[in-house]
Amino acid sequence: MNTELFIARRILSKNKANFSRPVVRIAILSIGLGLTVMFIAVAILTGFQKEVREKVIGFGAHIQISHYDENSSLETKPISMHQDFYPSLETVKGIRHIQVYATKAGIIKTADQIQGIVLKGIGPDYDFSFFSNKMIAGHFIHLSDTGKTNDVMISKNLAALLKLRLNDDIRMYFISGTTTLGRKFHIAGIYETGLEEFDKVYVLCDIRHIQKLNNWQPDEVGGFEVILDNFNDLDKIGKYVYRKIGMTLDAKTIRDLYPQIFDWLDLQDINVLIILVLMVLVTGITMISTLLILILERTNMIGILKALGMPNGGIRRVFLINAAYIIGQGLFWGNLVGATLCIIQQKYGIITLPQESYYVSVVPVNLDPWNILLLNTGTVVVCLAMLLVPSYVTSRISPVRAIRFS
Repeated sequence: MNTELFIARRILSKNKANFSRPVVRIAILSIGLGLTVMFIAVAILTGFQKEVREKVIGFGAHIQISHYDENSSLETKPISMHQDFYPSLETVKGIRHIQVYATKAGIIKTADQIQGIVLKGIGPDYDFSFFSNKMIAGHFIHLSDTGKTNDVMISKNLAALLKLRLNDDIRMYFISGTTTLGRKFHIAGIYETGLEEFDKVYVLCDIRHIQKLNNWQPDEVGGFEVILDNFNDLDKIGKYVYRKIGMTLDAKTIRDLYPQIFDWLDLQDINVLIILVLMVLVTGITMISTLLILILERTNMIGILKALGMPNGGIRRVFLINAAYIIGQGLFWGNLVGATLCIIQQKYGIITLPQESYYVSVVPVNLDPWNILLLNTGTVVVCLAMLLVPSYVTSRISPVRAIRFS
């Protein structure tokens, strides 16, 4: 049996009463609470970022392909659907889907209200998976290759603002050159995403309406949307798509299109980083205090071990094993409590938020195994590194004085 391990286990034996026992329990509790706080903070931050990010991507996809345009305008130049990359880009690893779209600014006018909107035209290839759990009334637009539909999807926010209901008919007005054009649509579905900036603007319709309003050919669209399998591949695949589409077109990632939202999400990392640093420091200081108490309590034992010929390195390992045991116990309970609270929140949504301020109605939680592994590994490495210096106290203890002190 390993000598250092045997001695370390004897020191922390539960059937032995000693002064350090309550201190060890407090250390385990401190580490457990610290890890619980870090666990929940990381889970909520990544959950919030993922939720908001997916909502933004749901409206604009990961990558948008359009004509080069120095001005940010909804009135884009038409692009032919007959492109080498459409729909062959779907065969590229990491790209899940590519679809056509077009947008046009307009106005909805009711008897007593008027509201500016963006009419987004979609085709039969549109992926409705984002809206699958966002529909609160009605159904998706039924798109076919045979003829256009007058059905549209509007948001709950827009419906409440204009006092509209499901199956109502609405009138929209558009500018085409010097002419004002009016179109009548039917509300087939009402959705709610929580992103007020998008909900109060976007209305989804058949792309053929926009083609007719802009006097485009049936095979002309405003652009293409590319949906990826993994957001982490955004920059890499964005560069690939940019090179693939040729010189006359431009490809922008969702980060390029909405930098203010993603910069705001990135700022949240600072808050969690501060929490992690503070919790690790508290945990490290607690462990340093606990280790010093264990060393002081076992001064006579250290003297006897040195007199028997055990080297300083072996004695240091005895106390570092003790510290690793305490840290391990704290990590176990911290992970258990943190995971339990997160799963309860994830399943029942007990803690709610004002959606108009935070874009989500409940506190989102993301239990990523890699984040949990990195959090635990980082805590162990930092704490043990901080304990190396106080463990050297054992080398300063004289065997004669230690035995005499007992």
